[in-house]
Parts: sequence; C-alpha cells; structure tokens
Amino acid sequence: MSDLIELTEAAAMQIKKMIEENGEEGAYFRFSINGGGCSGLSYGMSLDQERTEKDTFFEQHGIGVVIDEETAPIVAGTVIDFKQSLMGGGFTIDNPNALVSCGCGSSFRTAKVAGSPEEC
Repeated sequence: MSDLIELTEAAAMQIKKMIEENGEEGAYFRFSINGGGCSGLSYGMSLDQERTEKDTFFEQHGIGVVIDEETAPIVAGTVIDFKQSLMGGGFTIDNPNALVSCGCGSSFRTAKVAGSPEEC
C-alpha cells in the first residue's frame, strides 16, 4: 500500500524536533480529523506512543505516521509541509479532497463528509 499522505522533509524535520523537545522518543506522528471548525472538519496533529489495529501505519523521512481508518479516506493525497517566515513557523496542509476551506486554513469540508460546522 502506498503512503496515504506526504510529509515534506521540512515537516519531518520539525516533527523530529518536537519529538526530541518533548522527550517523546519512539512516538508516532498521528494525523487525524475532528468535527468542528468553521467549515465542519478540522485537522489534528499529535505525538502518540501507541497505535491500534484500526490505524494505517507507514514511515516517511524516519517519522512513523499513524492515521485511523475513518480519517484515511478524507486525507488521502494530503501534503503536510512546514514553512518558516519572519512571523514564525507553522505547518501547512494541502488536502486535495477539501472542497471548502475556512480562511484560517485549518477547517474544511469534503464532498462526502461535511462534519459539524461551528461559528467562527
């Protein structure tokens, strides 16, 4: 099976830095979807020490990536990058499945999943 999402090298380096800074050696990068946000769905990114049989697992740039089975079809083909600017840095998410995105860039909706929109 090919990887569901793509972590750029910059994103992987930032995740490695976060793992080291938080003393989370051996942790996985969990990418998830939650209900809410202006457009109905929002992204979740966390470090996780465990994975289940319902998780898809793969490695990129030395990072173990975990995505649950409900999230997988919604994020298939997504590219996660990390951009640095004078104002600081942050992750960017380019999800080809997102039809509508909020101005904040962290809330979206797909053709098949609307989620549960909240007021901004």
